[in-house]
Amino acid sequence: MTAANPLGGLTVVEIGTSVAAPVAGHILADLGALVVKVEAPVSGDDARSWGPPFDDGVAPVFRTLNRNKRSVEVNLKDAEACAALRRYILAEADVVIQNLRPGLVEKFGLGGAALRAEKPALIYCNLTAFGRTGPKRTEPGYDPMMQAFGGIMSVTGHEGADPVRVGPSLVDQGSGMWCVIGILSALLARAASGVGCEVDCSLYETALAWLPAQIATMLASGKVPGKIGTENAGMAPYRAYQAADGWIVIAAGNDNLFGKLCRALGREDWLEDEKLNSNSRRVTNRVEMNRRLADVVAGYKVAALEAKLNAAGVPNAPVLALDEVISHPQCEALGILQDVEDGHGRYVGLPLCFDGERPALRTGAPVLGEANALLFSPTKAA
Repeated sequence: MTAANPLGGLTVVEIGTSVAAPVAGHILADLGALVVKVEAPVSGDDARSWGPPFDDGVAPVFRTLNRNKRSVEVNLKDAEACAALRRYILAEADVVIQNLRPGLVEKFGLGGAALRAEKPALIYCNLTAFGRTGPKRTEPGYDPMMQAFGGIMSVTGHEGADPVRVGPSLVDQGSGMWCVIGILSALLARAASGVGCEVDCSLYETALAWLPAQIATMLASGKVPGKIGTENAGMAPYRAYQAADGWIVIAAGNDNLFGKLCRALGREDWLEDEKLNSNSRRVTNRVEMNRRLADVVAGYKVAALEAKLNAAGVPNAPVLALDEVISHPQCEALGILQDVEDGHGRYVGLPLCFDGERPALRTGAPVLGEANALLFSPTKAA
């Protein structure tokens, strides 16, 4: 165990597929845990086939979400295979993460209650679609469903336009992160008591957890929030504006920053305008504020305006495409893009450093079943 490998010595069994549970597993693996990924024979995790493109027949999304893990093939309908997995969990595992449809792990004898009855120190994390109770508890779910049902789509995009899904798998990835938070909290409690627990997380609850400000504001005001594009309901100017050769976000989120913005653009007169001279008035007169600033921004090229606003101390950022993002000196300086030693790709590492060191991508994604000997005899694994 090192500072950048804080979970070295921890053993995790991931009975998961697609995105959410694998995200939880890859975070724990990147932090040093041995993560044993349970996959269906022959086809493996669904994400292996989510392409093109493919790298040696495996999709990049699978490779990035399953780096630093080991893979075992287990036919959960095979009683002997399930028994072998159960024995391994009881003998070796500190943590189990599962995101199968509700009821399946219990059917296969791998549910949290049954395993923890034999091994009270086990930390067992359930990741479901809609949560452990309620009328939809048995239903399956995917990220876009939860962005829709959980309200995220209702506040994303522009008013009057079609519903828009946030580009990244925000709910899936957020759920994986919440699982890790729950697991680490349970590990801390277990260190004191010696007893594990069952952790529950769901895609639906994660979707709701992304909207605390919007829900609190709605409950306080009685007004249902709508779509406001790149803006923020409580601040102005705070959005993307179109310059002569691209788009730039300007975030003058308080009166002090607005003053700096006005002076940088030579529009000190706005500071005396009763429609604009406080944040609450700018929010009330948002359309007027945006029209005036958009007219000024349109006369600049992005790079020139960025330099001017940076010099004035006004928060801003150009809207970059992903190829521009990864080639930017800031991204390169942080070293967050990491190469895997086996040559299979370059991926975004954890957004964490310990004593200045980022956890390494020790290995790429596993070959399907490459660690079968962990559960089965070498003869059977072959």
